[in-house]
Amino acid sequence: MAKNTQPIVKRCRALGISPAAMGYTGKTKSESNRNPKGQMRRKQSEYARQLNEKQKVKFVYGILEKQFREYYESASKAQGVTGEVMLTTIERRLDNVVYRLGFAMTRREARQAVSHGHFTVNGKRVNIPSYLVRVGDVIEVCDKSRSSVMFKRLTGEDAPVFTVPTWLEKEKNALKGTVVRMPAREDIDLPIEEHLIVELYSK
Repeated sequence: MAKNTQPIVKRCRALGISPAAMGYTGKTKSESNRNPKGQMRRKQSEYARQLNEKQKVKFVYGILEKQFREYYESASKAQGVTGEVMLTTIERRLDNVVYRLGFAMTRREARQAVSHGHFTVNGKRVNIPSYLVRVGDVIEVCDKSRSSVMFKRLTGEDAPVFTVPTWLEKEKNALKGTVVRMPAREDIDLPIEEHLIVELYSK
């Protein structure tokens, strides 16, 4: 399976997004105040802005070009605003849902956990990160995986607290979540101007 192995902080800085959007916290070298003028950039062309938005979404969600193009093509044929349909479809990916439910600290970690078969959807094991969830789907950590250190830390009194989006519902002190509705554009809390991506692909 193809993977995006670009350095997180360096790539976030280039794309103008916070590492927190990727699930990473804490101060990094990129936050230094040294040489502030070195961060000044020339005014971007319209094409550069469009390309930057596309690269931003691909990087945050860990999607390669071929699959990203397929999401756009599918969205362009569906009812609704193409950019919004594309983003909400990507938001429904199983690896993203695992991350949103707090079963992984980052989307990269979530993608790896799904690929290793640690999750079930409606009782059936699914190891495809791009699997799209639907309303009513129940996502759960497999019984055999619950004893691992990765998932043990998510239950009990000292378990980390995650803010779960309203389109998902997580059972308290349980490694289980449910899709209660389809995600809407306002549920995606990333600084994305999706219309620029549509303009790029529609040329």
